[in-house]
Amino acid sequence: MKSISFDTTNAICGALFVATGAFFAIQSLGLDLGTAVRMGPGYFPLVLACVLVLLGAIIFIQALRVEGEPIGALAWRGMLFILPAPVFFGLTVRGLGFAPALFFTAFIACFASQKMNVFFAIILSLLLTIFSVAVFSYGLGLPFERFGPWVRF
Repeated sequence: MKSISFDTTNAICGALFVATGAFFAIQSLGLDLGTAVRMGPGYFPLVLACVLVLLGAIIFIQALRVEGEPIGALAWRGMLFILPAPVFFGLTVRGLGFAPALFFTAFIACFASQKMNVFFAIILSLLLTIFSVAVFSYGLGLPFERFGPWVRF
């Protein structure tokens, strides 16, 4: 008889997805769901929560069949640069404006990679900022300040 292999990494991940999805599904039931044609404020969160539960169940079931690799070391560098970047953007977008806040946010996030140097971080941040301003400001016409009161020319 074959023994069942068990991948604890995927089992924990799947269980967390199921638990998180179930929590948000229960919370969304307190809101008006509406119908598929006329959605209420709880409809979309409930659908997303159900998808999360489904994906978590698939991952958990897969953990019972396939043995995976053990969890490696935590990527501290990534956490130190990626997590503060959107916080920085949220705190500075009104003062700096969209373009400078996005540039500095991308610049901070670039250093999550050990292979990144300052020159390429500046180039990447500049290209991302130009693309985002072109798409969101000019292409979609979203009403936000490109340069805020802290950097008036």
